[in-house]
Amino acid sequence: MRGIDPETGTYYDDTPRFVKALDISDADREAIFEGNARRICPRLDARLKAMEAA
Repeated sequence: MRGIDPETGTYYDDTPRFVKALDISDADREAIFEGNARRICPRLDARLKAMEAA
């Protein structure tokens, strides 16, 4: 849903804002923001690991 919430001034589809507001563990938050992407995209994971090692 595109558009800006007139009450908050933020985009309706600002998913990171909603995830950060959840009462979840840091491990769950890491999985949502990074871990899941690395797990389902092994080439991305390999490239990021190579960049981290450099």
